[in-house]
Amino acid sequence: MANATAEMMAGQGESKQREHYVTIHPRSDRAHLLRVIEALLFAASEPVTSEALAQSLPEEADVQGLLDELQRHYAGRGVNVVQVAGKWTIRTAGDLSFLLRREASEQKRLSRAALETLAIVAYHQPVTRAEIEDIRGVAISKGTLDTLMEVGWVKMRGRKRTPGRPVTYGTTESFLRHFGLNELLDLPGLLELKGAGLLDANLPPDFDIPQPRIGDDLAEDEEPLDDPADEQAALEMDLPDEDSGDPGTPKKR
Repeated sequence: MANATAEMMAGQGESKQREHYVTIHPRSDRAHLLRVIEALLFAASEPVTSEALAQSLPEEADVQGLLDELQRHYAGRGVNVVQVAGKWTIRTAGDLSFLLRREASEQKRLSRAALETLAIVAYHQPVTRAEIEDIRGVAISKGTLDTLMEVGWVKMRGRKRTPGRPVTYGTTESFLRHFGLNELLDLPGLLELKGAGLLDANLPPDFDIPQPRIGDDLAEDEEPLDDPADEQAALEMDLPDEDSGDPGTPKKR
């Protein structure tokens, strides 16, 4: 009798486990899994990694294949499934974004010097302040890098293994998200910049767009910051003593 009772209780336990599993995934067909991913992306306040999505799906689910299918399904619609900074999200179609400008929070307006500095950091990273000034041909006004770091688009990467150990700068994941880039390789190339009228048509024959370093791993000529808590102090040491104004003063050669 005791054995029968134990077997019955064990059977009930297994039944409850199966019932719980079915509650989570009532159907495992592809259409249902697409709906699950769609719901997760819609509800997420920030882009989601494919690994995080996989936690809500059966182990055998082809997460990448499902995301690719969902992306194709939303192509040409009012909202698109896109990948930014290696993560997935649902965003308004690019050609309809003008309709939502009134709803968007106002972004702090950057000066021309800050935009030029941001472009240099994006394409030349990892880059030091001295290298930025050398590329621009003018000294960076005090606070330019501060502003870009405050917005969250530029960060300190480390220090360069050169005399003085200057701080190196690079872009952030927030930079990729804001500009709708999945990775730095998606930055506009030479032909795209020319087509947009952002480059002079009469460029030197040997002119080329630099290849930014991908990832947060330090380069061979970089070393870690001494103490992450001292980043602000390091930035202040790397800036000039006097405010040189905006958009910048000619750099002393």
